[in-house]
Amino acid sequence: MRSSLDIRPGRLRVPVGARDHTLGPADAPVTLVEYADFQCPYAGLAYPVIQQVLRLRRGVVRFVYRHFPLVNLYPSGEFAAEAAEVAGAQGRFWSMHDWLFTHQDQVRPVWVTAAAHRLGLDTAAFTRAVAARTYLERVRDDFLGGLRSGVNGTPTFFINDVRHEGGHSLDELLEAVDAAA
Repeated sequence: MRSSLDIRPGRLRVPVGARDHTLGPADAPVTLVEYADFQCPYAGLAYPVIQQVLRLRRGVVRFVYRHFPLVNLYPSGEFAAEAAEVAGAQGRFWSMHDWLFTHQDQVRPVWVTAAAHRLGLDTAAFTRAVAARTYLERVRDDFLGGLRSGVNGTPTFFINDVRHEGGHSLDELLEAVDAAA
């Protein structure tokens, strides 16, 4: 019998569920899960590649984003993840996700709050929820799920529950998606 803390790498240990942030059809033949930190420059480089994969394989890929803030390397990563969750509570997770990745150099409370306003969020509620750290537990749950799945850096991808050990270029990810379809 395996322990619930089984951390063998290679497999996604926390199944995709209702609380995950997803793009694409639920019945897509390929589910691509990314563990990332909004402040990680490598995750930032992967962001436009994922956007292209989703565009080129529309209907084939369901994309799932999970938080894996590396606070020892990127001190604002946890704040950014919490801000995305607060935006998600107002129906704007993906808008904030996109803003955070395209403005990695501006992830400070004043800039993120201004972005929340531009994205149409209730900024007073946004500011209160961020200050209260309302979604910290949610962010840390993603992080712990990543640890259980053997994630040790960002970005880390799983394709149909199997860790993608290849590179993050468009050609490499498309090849892996096509092989899994």
